[in-house]
Amino acid sequence: MKLISIILLMFAANSCNQQDKDMEQTEAAMNSEPIEVAATQEGMEKAYFASGCFWCVEEIYESVKGVEEAISGYSGGTSTNPTYENHADHAEANEIIYDPKVVSFETLVDVYFASQNIEQVNGQGPDRGESYRSIIFYQNDEQKQIIDAKIKELEDAGYDVAAEVKAFQKFYVAEDYHQDYAENHPTNGYIENVSVPRWRRFAAAMPNVIKEGVSH
Repeated sequence: MKLISIILLMFAANSCNQQDKDMEQTEAAMNSEPIEVAATQEGMEKAYFASGCFWCVEEIYESVKGVEEAISGYSGGTSTNPTYENHADHAEANEIIYDPKVVSFETLVDVYFASQNIEQVNGQGPDRGESYRSIIFYQNDEQKQIIDAKIKELEDAGYDVAAEVKAFQKFYVAEDYHQDYAENHPTNGYIENVSVPRWRRFAAAMPNVIKEGVSH
């Protein structure tokens, strides 16, 4: 009986220690200063958004003037090395590589809100759960001010904005088969029935930002 009691006490202590570590990691992530990503040698900058399925978001941003590429991945959590099968507390997210001389961060924020259900919590459309929650990331005070101003504008208009606002920390690139998914699988049922209609709603809301010749 003594041996069993000792084992139970050790298990309880380990569980408490793990809980303490998890809390510390979460608090550290919440209180961390944003990490600013340097521009590329070509002068391209990077922005990060989570808004439901990363296939949809990738297709939306790659149709915007001034955006060179949108990369699918994971961000917003505290775990390390997430995968599609297990990305823990991270959300599906996208890295947007853009030319600031052509499109501003403020316009990218407008695209973000124009391309989603602003009030849907933990999901977009049929995709539900923490993995699909909306997060808008900032890398410096200027970006945060732009985001806060846009959210205030939406709230003043009567919207209950569901998106989290977080200091950017790290982006993990998703597996190769997720990249350019809509382009590579145009007849996929999800792409035809979810991604394309979502893109069309966005394009109707912001037709002036769409690259010439892009349509669905």
